[in-house]
Amino acid sequence: MKRGVLTFLLFLAFAVTFAADADSIAVTPTDTVTVAPHKGLVSRVIKYFMDSNKPKPNKKFDFSILGGPHYSSETKFGIGLVAAGLYKHNFNDTITPMSMVGLYGDLSTTGYYLLGIKGYHLFPLERYRINYKIYFYSQPNYYWGMGYTPNSNDDNETEYRRKQLKLDADFMIRAGDNFYFGPTGQFCLISGTHLNPDGEWLWNQQHLTTRTYGIGVAMSYDTRDNISNAYNGINLEIHQRFYPRFLKNDYAFSSTELTGNYYRQVWKGGVIATQLHAMFTYGNTPWTMMPSITTSNSLRGYYDGRYNDKCEVDATVELRQHVWRRNGLVAWVGAGNVFPKFSGFRLSHTLPNYGVGYRWEFKNRINVRLDVGFGRGEKGIVFNINEAF
Repeated sequence: MKRGVLTFLLFLAFAVTFAADADSIAVTPTDTVTVAPHKGLVSRVIKYFMDSNKPKPNKKFDFSILGGPHYSSETKFGIGLVAAGLYKHNFNDTITPMSMVGLYGDLSTTGYYLLGIKGYHLFPLERYRINYKIYFYSQPNYYWGMGYTPNSNDDNETEYRRKQLKLDADFMIRAGDNFYFGPTGQFCLISGTHLNPDGEWLWNQQHLTTRTYGIGVAMSYDTRDNISNAYNGINLEIHQRFYPRFLKNDYAFSSTELTGNYYRQVWKGGVIATQLHAMFTYGNTPWTMMPSITTSNSLRGYYDGRYNDKCEVDATVELRQHVWRRNGLVAWVGAGNVFPKFSGFRLSHTLPNYGVGYRWEFKNRINVRLDVGFGRGEKGIVFNINEAF
């Protein structure tokens, strides 16, 4: 899904960072030559990017946009757009951290298109939180079946078009120091069309279009110093969801999702970030809702959704290093596994993952990221806003 690469814009942003010193050139410790700023469109673009990450306490809604051309092996040439906004529920509140909303979109020559919104809203004194993500995309895609064995067989690769609309929302209530709990809801509409008839058997006679309605409870223990880009702290989350028949689900099942993160600043500009994630489903799980190895669970480089089954676990350790001004680099190693049930777990099916990435601070503590990931027989490039976890 989110695999556009805004290479042109990232190089532009990097060049803009160098251009920051054009207005003031030091000659001696006591003398400075001031160069008159350039006028016109170019200087305004440079100023826009240079100011985008500076806090703006007098703005009720601090919003910036970054967009441009990209290329990737999956979506080919396209135009991508990301935007981010920082705001507060109460403008005069000096205690509550900023809330964040991010928008992203993409359009490519393969017929792939994407539009999404994600973010979090913090109420005064963080008594409540709302976490949300809404997106729709349509993409020429590939499918290898369900379970590790068919997934690992390259001959099973079958082309189809996948259309997906997904809404996720949590309403979290503060129940103690750093502890939150509350209801969670989910709606997902996924459709597979334009199948190659020779590969239709891979769907095991399941419906090609499914609507799933989920309700449940979420719990979180969060000591992170920043939600979108933590330097220190931990975050523990549990999502228990149910998809019963009475909610008009064609397939009745339930899921348990566990996420654990640990962040620590190890030296100046260096942060170790770790994630342990697992998702288990029970009952008659449809192909559209199978847990899978995806970029959303930090294993960048694998084809999104290729490896899937009723259960999935993954772990990642990442070093994030600030390099200069608004530029940073990351490197990570990780692994994941998919299996039908606990007794079906096979260590030999573990999928390794590693990669490197570039970070540019788009807004204060909000990075644009470009990651190159490698897996078992696969590699991929990922562009997105915010850290992978």
